[in-house]
Amino acid sequence: MKRQRQQAMLELVRREPLSTQEDIRAQLEVLGHPATQSTISRDLEELGLVRVRDPDGHFRYALPTEAVAAGGRARLRALFAEFVTRVGASGNLVVLSTPAGAANAVAEALDRAGLEGILGTIAGDDTILIVAREGTRGKSLAKRLREIGGLG
Repeated sequence: MKRQRQQAMLELVRREPLSTQEDIRAQLEVLGHPATQSTISRDLEELGLVRVRDPDGHFRYALPTEAVAAGGRARLRALFAEFVTRVGASGNLVVLSTPAGAANAVAEALDRAGLEGILGTIAGDDTILIVAREGTRGKSLAKRLREIGGLG
């Protein structure tokens, strides 16, 4: 019973933005797994599920691997807003401009965020070269990066 409930909880968290333990409890009950708040709390801890802020700024429960990526994206957003001054693209390449000394921090945040379509980054003092993966156009990646940083 516990194993089935926890498996159902994992599936729910993967596919739905559940922001409270009450949300989880209600969904589990619908699926035929009634549980108390204290049981859900123990299950969350045993499964390692954590609350993260999604890209829209709302909290939701997530797997630990998603939490790392979500945290990385939040840091990336903050660094972009503060340091990225220009985003350009050509072919499968994207070039970011930053003030002197900021490129390494932004490139590291890009690498850690695990954004789809990025093969890798190379950082200088005030410039970052991003190589897009095969099948990803630099122009579309640049657009996504501008959106992340609120650069229009």
